[in-house]
Parts: sequence; C-alpha cells; structure tokens
Amino acid sequence: MTKAVILVSGGMDSCVTAAMAKNDGYELCFLHLNYGQRTENRELKAFHNIADFYDVKDRLIVDISHLAQIGGSCLTDHMIDVPTADLENEEIPISYVPFRNANILSAATSWAEVLGANTLYIGAIEEDSSGYPDCRRSFYDAFEKTIDEGTKPDTHLKIITPLIELSKKEIILAGNALNAPINLSWSCYESDDIPCGECDSCALRARGFDQAGMTDPIL
Repeated sequence: MTKAVILVSGGMDSCVTAAMAKNDGYELCFLHLNYGQRTENRELKAFHNIADFYDVKDRLIVDISHLAQIGGSCLTDHMIDVPTADLENEEIPISYVPFRNANILSAATSWAEVLGANTLYIGAIEEDSSGYPDCRRSFYDAFEKTIDEGTKPDTHLKIITPLIELSKKEIILAGNALNAPINLSWSCYESDDIPCGECDSCALRARGFDQAGMTDPIL
C-alpha cells in the first residue's frame, strides 16, 4: 500500500482530511507540528486519539516552536489576546501565524522523501476559513514546484488539499459520510479544556454544524 503523509493538527479539518486519505486507499503516516500554539497539549492529545482510531503506526511530532519565538500571532504570543470571532472580517486576522504552512510543508516533505511517500495531504480551506494567505491553492501549487526543485530527481510529491473549496458545512457532512472521528478533534484557539465558543475557530465550527443541522459531538 502506498504511503501518504497527512498533516494532522488534531482539528476537525485535518481529521476529515485523514478520513479522505484513508478512503483514497493510502497507508496513513501522521505528522503533527508543535509551533508553540496555546492549545498544543490538547491538540496533541487529539492527534494521538485520531491516530489510534485509524491504527496509524507511522507518527512523527516535530517541534517548530521557533514560530513562537518569532511571534506575531495570538496563537503563539500570550501577550496578544485571542479576539472574539468576527466572521465578516475581510482582513488577515491576528491568528495568522506568519508563513506557518511553509514551515509545516518543509518538515512534511523531508519526512515523505525518507518514507518514500508520494503524496502529502493538508486540510487547508480557502472558501470558509479565516483568510490565511497560506491556505490558498495557489500557495500549494507554488510549493509543489519548490519541492520539485529541491528534492531528489526520483522524488515526486503531490500536495492534496481535498477541503480547499469546501465550506465547514460540507466538511462536516463529508466527514460524517466517511465516519471520521470528529468527536475526537479539537478546534478551539483559546482553551484546552472546554471550547471557548468565542474565537474564530469555534465560531466557524459552530456555524458549520448549525448549517449542517447537526450537533457538535464535543459539546
């Protein structure tokens, strides 16, 4: 069975992405990145719970907490408050971690090359996200070219973004159809105990479940 590296934060989107990769017939290899985020302990617990659900043997946890030293985001800098959700905001929010996904993809590419995997899955979303510039498909197309330029001649990696054009409602419905363990996921930016219900991530998740006519299993 061909291996694929799945970027798994422990959130709902990465959980559903893992379910899609499994449905595509890949052997799942889970990668989790600690970038100094507020809720890392809870996210790591969710990562392992989802990995256990899929009986994932290949798991890698990489520390890129230099992003917390760099700062510039409320997710990594405790001096910056996590704002109350504003889903109508068209500006890049303070929760954006500068160039985070490039750091994540670099680690994923290195591991995939060693594993002999030819596919990376990441649960990035354009349509119904917080407006992060590194969640656009154009970014991943450009990064694929970087991978081609910077890896061995026999390394051919595709970056799969199965959620990129989906809304949260559609992600939830797709996950439900694939029996994804959404109940094991964690989305809150602020709390690692009870979801705050007020940050962008909680609000997007809540709106998605409401539009899908379903109850969030973690509440």
